[in-house]
Amino acid sequence: MDETSRDAAQAPTFDTAAAVTRSLLGWGVVAGPLYLGVGLALALTRDGFDLAEHQLSLLMLGDGGWMQRANLALSGVLVLVAAVGVRRAADARRTRAAAWMVGVMAVGLLGSAAFPPDPMAGFPPGAAETTTVGGTLHLVLGLVTFGAAGAAALTFPARWSTLVGVVILAGFLGGAVLATSAAGVALLWVAVVASYAWLAAASVVLYRRVPHPDGTR
Repeated sequence: MDETSRDAAQAPTFDTAAAVTRSLLGWGVVAGPLYLGVGLALALTRDGFDLAEHQLSLLMLGDGGWMQRANLALSGVLVLVAAVGVRRAADARRTRAAAWMVGVMAVGLLGSAAFPPDPMAGFPPGAAETTTVGGTLHLVLGLVTFGAAGAAALTFPARWSTLVGVVILAGFLGGAVLATSAAGVALLWVAVVASYAWLAAASVVLYRRVPHPDGTR
């Protein structure tokens, strides 16, 4: 074997599967900051919206509501992509179960984007508070989203993850019960931030377990 052939044989091969898995997990880190960043920007620029009184999903209503619907839908797509990454990186049954729960979370987000909530707490300004089928479906899909996020965190094999799962479920249930109060809105914020924070942390943990595509660490 000549020197050129020997060098080619010793050259590290690029692991495409590992590269794809790492890329998919990366979107699990991006999903939360992107959704919350856009949501906060919209909340601070929409007339009549009060972060202390209104749930972020209410931004889907009224003029410009399409922007929050698009934001929520994009978030659902990114979470779904991350779910695929978690499944590809899963090396244990509990991690595979968590991946499925992240997928259900994504479906809940996409469904919530398709069915906006009913007006409440004076937003949008001048809108009558009514109960519609679409608004009810939004609530049900919210339960699916946060229930799945909490289940994913409880299933993921890490002690810190179990604690975050409890926070997600407690925040959502407390927020649902106290939905019309400032405390309820705050609890829902806790559930939202904890859900995306867990996804980002779990994605980073799994990312570090996936071998570097070129064979280095």
